[in-house]
Amino acid sequence: MSVSKRKAAKRTAQRSVKKTARKAAQGSTKKNIQKAIQKSPQKYARKSAPEDTRGNVQKNIRDIRENTQRTPGERPGPNRTYKARLFAMIFSDKENLLELYNAVNGTHYEDAQLLEINTLENAIYMSMHNDLSFVIDSRLSLYEHQSTSNPNLPLRFLFYIADLYSGMMRGANLYGSKQIQLDTPHFLIFYNGQEEMPERMTLQLSDLFKIPEEKPQLELTATVWNINIGNNKRLMEASRTLRDYAEYTSRVREYVQKMPLEKAVERAVDECIRDGVLADFLRKNRAEAIKMSIYEYDEEDHKRILLEEGREEGKIEGRIEGKIQGKAESVLELLEELGPVPADLRGQIMLERNLDTLRRLHILAARAKDLDEFVRLSGEPDQH
Repeated sequence: MSVSKRKAAKRTAQRSVKKTARKAAQGSTKKNIQKAIQKSPQKYARKSAPEDTRGNVQKNIRDIRENTQRTPGERPGPNRTYKARLFAMIFSDKENLLELYNAVNGTHYEDAQLLEINTLENAIYMSMHNDLSFVIDSRLSLYEHQSTSNPNLPLRFLFYIADLYSGMMRGANLYGSKQIQLDTPHFLIFYNGQEEMPERMTLQLSDLFKIPEEKPQLELTATVWNINIGNNKRLMEASRTLRDYAEYTSRVREYVQKMPLEKAVERAVDECIRDGVLADFLRKNRAEAIKMSIYEYDEEDHKRILLEEGREEGKIEGRIEGKIQGKAESVLELLEELGPVPADLRGQIMLERNLDTLRRLHILAARAKDLDEFVRLSGEPDQH
């Protein structure tokens, strides 16, 4: 073999060795990347797409989680836990969000860049996320959209705000003598479900406490705004985007009574674009808006069915609870004829959930000459 042929063969062998080495390294790297993704999907998404907008980064995070948390057979389906909402998508635009903030608060801010959006994405207890949270002028606003009634939102808001403050105060000296300043929080819920609701109402964390207190040491108050067509007209006039969103969802619900869900959503989208309702948003995001709307309406319908089933079950429980409460009140009425009823005794009777026990107390209250005798007799075993 000539010298030139030997050199050519040597170069070919070297290239083959390098190629094999690269493949091995890639395989190893791929395994390491998969481990890194599973360990911290948010961090990996940011590194893999630093030039992406916030929306694209969040989409990458959802896609990564969907692909790493499912078996290969399950991966084609969407992971609904992390699915964005149409309301949140519309108002993630700072101009739309500033318009809504001004409408709610009667303010007149014009520079959307004053908004600092810090929405939580699947970062806390039970992988819950909030729709929108942001800071402007040292006020921290948390907005939620709901199509079904949810009395537990104050508790969810408590989780959200604790997580937000924890992130904001990272590195602060919580044990020092200097007072830490916090952005003032406000909690709002925008409701557009099909159940009858007042134009405006408040939900409080203390409503969930097992033992009510006149002045609870922990409280959180959230305001619910009904944004269905015909409600809160002044708010709707001040926020064209919110009014358009309400009009769009109203059309979807109207058309779904006459045709399949997919066709109803497509018709609503096409008509809204034609009529100038959310037109720019729907033109730019037509496919995703249709997909989101189909999912959201399907989910809303499912929740409504579950709620109706729960009501039937709840009617029975409600009747029993009504009997218990009525019997406890009857016991107290009899005791009040004997004299002032101490607060602790009143509380014990109202908290009693056993109907047979309350019937026995009712008989004793009718027989007793005074409160002392009632207390003594109620502590003795039943002789009947």
